[in-house]
Amino acid sequence: MAYTKERKKLEKLAEKITSLQNYDDKSLAIISDIYEQYSHTVRILKNKAPEMFNELYLNELQQVKEHKRLLKVGEEEDRQINFTNYKEALLDALTKTIQAGEDTV
Repeated sequence: MAYTKERKKLEKLAEKITSLQNYDDKSLAIISDIYEQYSHTVRILKNKAPEMFNELYLNELQQVKEHKRLLKVGEEEDRQINFTNYKEALLDALTKTIQAGEDTV
């Protein structure tokens, strides 16, 4: 199957996320956009090949959602730590999804 289009999208998202360092409104907007694009792409992949991407959809996406929630509800002084954890969880999910796509080819 052709996962090249989705893999390229995910690789671009991974590149964008590595440049984020500090919690601020601009970084929050960027990471929120990356999250939306990732969740959409992983759903597409899950629908194309559920046996390969369903676990990523269920586990990795849920983990990222939890970090996103913690950033939202966390105390102001914990925002930078929660932002970093959210960023790392999202980057890890992106990396695992890219790797799963490469393993299929």
